[in-house]
Amino acid sequence: MRRQPVIVIVGRPNVGKSTLFNRLTRSRKALVHDLPGVTRDRIVGDAQVPGRGRATVVDTGGLLMEDEDRFIPLIRAQAEVALRGADAVIFLVDGGAGPIPEDQDLARYLQSLDVPVVVAVNKADRKDVDLAAHEFHMLGLGEPVAISAEHGSGISELWEAVEPLLGADEEEGEEPAVAGSEVRVAIIGRPNVGKSSLLNRLIGEPRVLVSELPGTTRDAIDVVLEQGGARYRFVDTAGIRRRGRTDRGPEVLSVVMARRAIDRADVCLVLVDAVDGVTKQDAHVAGYAWEAGRAAILVVNKWDLAEDRAVWRQRIEDEAARHLKFIRHAPVLYLSATTGGGVSRLLPTIARLGEAYRLQASTSEVNAVLRAAWTATPPSSGGRREAKLFYATQVGSGPPRFVLFTNLTQPAHFSYLRHLENVLREQFGLAGVPIKVMIRGRKD
Repeated sequence: MRRQPVIVIVGRPNVGKSTLFNRLTRSRKALVHDLPGVTRDRIVGDAQVPGRGRATVVDTGGLLMEDEDRFIPLIRAQAEVALRGADAVIFLVDGGAGPIPEDQDLARYLQSLDVPVVVAVNKADRKDVDLAAHEFHMLGLGEPVAISAEHGSGISELWEAVEPLLGADEEEGEEPAVAGSEVRVAIIGRPNVGKSSLLNRLIGEPRVLVSELPGTTRDAIDVVLEQGGARYRFVDTAGIRRRGRTDRGPEVLSVVMARRAIDRADVCLVLVDAVDGVTKQDAHVAGYAWEAGRAAILVVNKWDLAEDRAVWRQRIEDEAARHLKFIRHAPVLYLSATTGGGVSRLLPTIARLGEAYRLQASTSEVNAVLRAAWTATPPSSGGRREAKLFYATQVGSGPPRFVLFTNLTQPAHFSYLRHLENVLREQFGLAGVPIKVMIRGRKD
């Protein structure tokens, strides 16, 4: 398997790094906003290098060498981790502002790291910028390339400058993962419940920002973990607040990105704080996952702080029964991302739900299960005629969907559909997995 080269985009805040990332990867994974400091973590995506193959592109938070913001040390640490593994660095600067002192500080910093750098002068769609691009020679990092990340001009020239820095293709010893074997997992929850800490605990390195300050994570971060022959793609999302409690701007965008992450997932880890218990806000977050048709695991974090575990467990179970009725059958795991206690049970549970989410049952199995349930408790036929089940089959997975063909002329009551869902969930091990059951009738 060929190793993909790594390209890291750096620059001071608000020069267009996320826009360039989206342009190179042809995606909308990174937040784009006109406020500085929106991107804080590393965002990773794939790009097609013209005439070569695919490369991994990393978007970093804005770098400043002065600690003017409480997050600056964390952002710089994340950027440095990305730079150590880079084959090439794109140093993005604002052509409209010219080479300001902050750019010069960053240029000296990159020179000290001895990494191959291409200077990209953004906003070249403006006439004055294209003419002034040569001013960035003073940074001492080679020939600047004038581009417009927003409109796409100069991107071909940028690729021409970056491609020679990527070196020759290298072969890796690992075999590629089997297609379809990857379980996609979104870590969701309200702000400051420990989502980033849990992800860092799972992968064993400080991959995403962790801070006691709520709201640290704004983007959705993809991290791939392989263990025991299984492959997991984790997405650490921004904390989701209840509607009406989000500020305008980046926090609203964070909720949009979190919901996109849920839409991409197979399984959602709904994190709650053991100290706070299960709140209405947690129900709001879990509702996003369930409405999107994703499997769910209720993860109670900070369990190391429990004073009387039996009492705390009963309190959380009562709160979950009150606020989370729609996922009452979901597995519940008690753990501590800080100490690691209970975390070892998480991956096996995720693997089990991922397999259940993609269930492909045979028609004979489905028929046998549903016919037995139908015979034991038939639905109301809406008349004197006996309700008959002709046959049943599974029509889709991710999540599982089933259809029953009957002689009913009236829609079945929702309580009967829920009864069939519960039967299927028990017989096929689908706890925590949403199920769609449809009954098709016919008219005489």
